[in-house]
Amino acid sequence: MAKQPELNLVQFIDEYGTEEKCLDHLFKHKWPTGYVCEKCGSVEYYQVKTRGTYECKHCHYQASAISNTVMHKTHTKLTKWFLAIYLISKDKRGISALSLSKQIGVSYPTAWLTVHKIREAMLQRDKEYQLSNFVEMDDAFFGASGGKRGRGTCKAKVLVQLSVTEEGKPEYAKMTVVDNIDSATINTTAQENIKIGSAIKSDDYKSYKGLKRVGYEHESVNMDEVGHDNDLKWLHIIISNSKSFILGTYHGLDKMHLQKYLNEFCYRFNRRFFEAELFDRLLLACTEANTIIYKDLIIRKPKIGNKKKTRPLLN
Repeated sequence: MAKQPELNLVQFIDEYGTEEKCLDHLFKHKWPTGYVCEKCGSVEYYQVKTRGTYECKHCHYQASAISNTVMHKTHTKLTKWFLAIYLISKDKRGISALSLSKQIGVSYPTAWLTVHKIREAMLQRDKEYQLSNFVEMDDAFFGASGGKRGRGTCKAKVLVQLSVTEEGKPEYAKMTVVDNIDSATINTTAQENIKIGSAIKSDDYKSYKGLKRVGYEHESVNMDEVGHDNDLKWLHIIISNSKSFILGTYHGLDKMHLQKYLNEFCYRFNRRFFEAELFDRLLLACTEANTIIYKDLIIRKPKIGNKKKTRPLLN
């Protein structure tokens, strides 16, 4: 299958350079076969341009093309939303809220909320999938250098899972910020992110040994023994790359938002072979994701163990 040509900036502006073009895209996504009233089923409507809504001619119910998207109830122009999604999709290093605010012409608080909403779309997209078959698993620690090292550190603790091919080549990754590296947390995180029955390889830390009891094949390796230098190699490379990704762009990262930046890293990594399509994929994710508000970003903690129907990676 031929690779999709990458959308350059000139092509992007031609495709999405006006409010009408952006709204038309959202309309076609929401009603792919044509408008249908959500209340009475009528297919006749008026467009209320002053409100950006569509009104049913029969029952006068008004619906918005941005409802049930990350742009729900936004006061920011759609052209700026689409440009933000484009810029985020094109920068492999990630883009800071300060840089985004300058490039799309909005205040820093608006840019900060916008980029977090887009990261939420990344999270919601990848939460639909589970890793499977052969999976490597380890824990990592994120935070400023210094202080106590190892599993007793006060740095942020992260469980990292990487699916690999039979030849050991990396496929897809998931990262979860956790409070503890204990058996219960490891088991719960595995059940959330890894298909039951998969073969998991980890180091020989005792808390990983409970994985067999919850339905996984498990192999532990002593990383200090001769001959195990290449075990979990790609997993450790990805951990190192994720730290570089975060420190290189997001200086002074608050521990509270670490999960969101890890979600962005994994979203990009999981689609590294589809860079030309990343804008279209991210735009689709944003049109299908529920939005979040500022209060969610301040008080909500990541939920571990939320059961839902999943499908194998990836689209």
